[in-house]
Amino acid sequence: MTTDYYGVLGVPKDASEEDIKKAYRKLAMKYHPDVATEENSVEKFKQIGEAYEVLSDPQKRSMYDRGGDPLGNGGASGFPGFGGGGFDFSTIVDAMFGGGMGTRGPRSRVARGQDRLERLSLPLVEAAFGVSRELAIDSLVLCAVCSGSGSADGAKPVTCRTCHGRGEVTQVQRSFIGDIRTSSPCPACRGYGTIIEHPCPDCYGEGRVRARRSITVNVPAGVTTGTRIRLESQGDVGTGGGPAGDLYIELAVSDHEVFVRHGDDLETTLEVPMVAAALGAELHVATLDAEWEGADPDDTAVTITVPAGTQTGARMVTRGKGVPRLRGRGRGDLAVTVMVVTPTGLDDEQRDLLTQLAVARGEDGPIRPTTAKGFFGRLKDAFS
Repeated sequence: MTTDYYGVLGVPKDASEEDIKKAYRKLAMKYHPDVATEENSVEKFKQIGEAYEVLSDPQKRSMYDRGGDPLGNGGASGFPGFGGGGFDFSTIVDAMFGGGMGTRGPRSRVARGQDRLERLSLPLVEAAFGVSRELAIDSLVLCAVCSGSGSADGAKPVTCRTCHGRGEVTQVQRSFIGDIRTSSPCPACRGYGTIIEHPCPDCYGEGRVRARRSITVNVPAGVTTGTRIRLESQGDVGTGGGPAGDLYIELAVSDHEVFVRHGDDLETTLEVPMVAAALGAELHVATLDAEWEGADPDDTAVTITVPAGTQTGARMVTRGKGVPRLRGRGRGDLAVTVMVVTPTGLDDEQRDLLTQLAVARGEDGPIRPTTAKGFFGRLKDAFS
C-alpha cells in the first residue's frame, strides 16, 4: 500500500463519514484546478478525489483498512472488477483513454469567474503621456443580498435526497459478463451533492448578479494600439461567490491630425514659403507636448532651422521630442518634412519682382527637360 488516504484528507482512521465528507469538500475547494495556483494542484486534486472515493465507500474502506487495494482487483482473478459483484464501467474507460470521466464526488458550487476583455480608445496625446480614465463596464458581481451563498434569508443548502450528498448516481445493468455499473452526475442536484431549496430572489442561487460599475484605468505613458492592461480580480465574480477573474483593457490609439506615429517617433509635415526656403529661415514648430496639460512650457515647441535652398522633401530631425518609451527611458524623435509652397494670387508688383529674379538667374527662357544620368554616367562625371 503506497498511498495514505487518511493522511491525504487529513482525518484520523476512525473518522466518521461526515468528517470525511467535510475534509474532502474543504480540500477540493482549495486545490480545484480552476481556483488553485500551486504547480501540483492538479495531482493533489486527483489524490484527494481518489482518497474520498475509497474512504466514502464502506466496502472499499474496509478493504483498504485490511491492507487490500480497493481500486485494484478487489481480490478477484482476471480483470479488475470481474467475478462476484460486478465492475465499474468508468474504470475501464479511464484505462482505455488515460484519464477520468470527471471527478467523483460532489463538485463545489464555488468556482473562479471568467476573465473579461474591454476596449478603450485614446487620443494620441493621452497614449503618449499617460492618463487615468474612468471606464463603465457591465460584469457579474457578488450578490449583495445573499453574499454569494445563493440561498435566501440565510438558509443553507440541504443534502440531496437522490444521491445523498455524493453528487453522482450509479446505475447497474446486467450483461453476459456480469453487472455493469456506470456513474453520472446526479440529475437532481447537478452534481453538487446539495440542493438550494430557497434560492436568493436576486441571483436565483448563483451567488452573483450582473451590474454596471465604474473602474479606474491607469494608462502608462507610451502605449500603442493593441496594448493590454491587466487588472487583477476585476473580471466576473465566480459562481457561489467564487474569486473574480481578471479584467483586460485593450487600447486603441486614434489618428492625429498633425502627427503620424512610427514606434516612439513622430512625423509631421511643415509648409515653408518659397522665399523662406530659398533664403533660409528659422521656424517654430509646435510639439505634441503642446496638447498635454502637464507639459513643461519649454517642451511645447521646437525651433527648426531651414537652410537656404531647401527643397520639398527635406527632412529634419529633433532628438527626444517624440513619444516616451513604454518600457524604457527617454523619448523617440520628432521628424519634420518640408513642403515648399509656391505662391499664388500674385499682384503686379510681386509678379514684376519674380520676373526680375528670373531674368537675373537666366530662368526667363524656355525650360528644357533634364536627362537623368545613370549610375555609370554619374561615376564618369565624378572622375572627370
